[in-house]
Amino acid sequence: MQTSDPAWPRRLLVEALTVLAAPSSVQTAWLEKHGVAPDEIALDFDDGFRMAEHLVERGLLGPDALPDLRMIDSVFDEMTRDPSPGRWETAALISDTGWSRARAAARRVLVREGADAAALPDIRLVR
Repeated sequence: MQTSDPAWPRRLLVEALTVLAAPSSVQTAWLEKHGVAPDEIALDFDDGFRMAEHLVERGLLGPDALPDLRMIDSVFDEMTRDPSPGRWETAALISDTGWSRARAAARRVLVREGADAAALPDIRLVR
């Protein structure tokens, strides 16, 4: 939901990166708490990623974040094209190299941006 707060797109991206950067055990607990599948992590990232260049243009995100964000997008695209469904199962959060690469890149962006990633955000689902 968009608000009158001009920084909400950045917050959306940072929250998505916070979940993505979390250790796999924390991600698993977050998914269970909210009753969603691992692809929700990628979908939330995609929502934020779509605004990344706009955020850079507005000075709300450092341009050096873009290569890592594009790499995460590329990893998720690769995973989507992979015919093996196991990459989107909860167990893959622990063992899949794509998830590990995306997690590391998300951590780098959060550190570079000085974002507070101490607590995972809650989500509101429309069912």
